[in-house]
Amino acid sequence: MLRQQRGYTFSMDPTPLSETTVALQVELLPEGYYLVTSTDVPGLVAQGQTLSQAVETAQGLIRKLAESCLEHGDPLPPALQALADTSQPIQLRVPVSLP
Repeated sequence: MLRQQRGYTFSMDPTPLSETTVALQVELLPEGYYLVTSTDVPGLVAQGQTLSQAVETAQGLIRKLAESCLEHGDPLPPALQALADTSQPIQLRVPVSLP
């Protein structure tokens, strides 16, 4: 069912949860780059010149890993298996910098 309000169209159909949270460990390297790893997603290694760039790279890699697992019938890493459990609320922490 679609509902329109103030020019925006919203889907009112319940859809399965397609996002979850993943714990990331971020390290500032001596070279000035940020290195991101995760115990939730074994093998994840991402880096960037800024914290947000490193996190965005990690998010993209996690997404591609999940797509590959689903495409090939491989099991998802345990942290991503929460996608199937829509009964739990999402708890999300995001980095925020101060001026």
